[in-house]
Amino acid sequence: MAKEDKITIDIFKVVVRSIAESHNLAIMLNHLTQLLVAALEIKGCSIFFLNLDAEELELLASFGLSTNYLSKGPLKADKSVGCILSGEPVIIPDISQSDRLQYPEVAVQEGVAAIVSMPIFFLQKAIGVLRLYHHEPWDISDRDVDSLLILGENIGLAMMFARLLKTVQTFTEAIEELPPEFGRLMEIQDRPSE
Repeated sequence: MAKEDKITIDIFKVVVRSIAESHNLAIMLNHLTQLLVAALEIKGCSIFFLNLDAEELELLASFGLSTNYLSKGPLKADKSVGCILSGEPVIIPDISQSDRLQYPEVAVQEGVAAIVSMPIFFLQKAIGVLRLYHHEPWDISDRDVDSLLILGENIGLAMMFARLLKTVQTFTEAIEELPPEFGRLMEIQDRPSE
């Protein structure tokens, strides 16, 4: 039996547009997780950022998963499914047949049967993870894997753009709060010397 492609061009367009048209990272990631759960008819979706200092995954957004599941404990980058360090997708079509989960018993209690974990890249460096959870075993198609990898790159761009935008806004606000005397000092420095 051939693997079914779940990500159509229409789904891909909607998802990519939701990324491109948002300047608020938190809102965009929350909408994205909701869109993916609904469009792919899966149990849940989470997006994590890689904290290099702690070597852990930090949750940025999630939809469809319980608070109990999301608070099960720290997700170590080298133990939690493993794709972040290798930079490769990790597909667990049936968690009952895998030893790659950090918290397998919690996944079973949550009703998770399959996990697809995709790295999120920025400039060819893994900075996070897009994780999809299915309530039944899932033999994901190669085409869907490719689509999710491209989506991961788009998420990485959006994450870095939002971070840059926030930095620029903070810098602009700081300049606007400077006393007027600083503006006069800049004018004096800009005058040509006689």
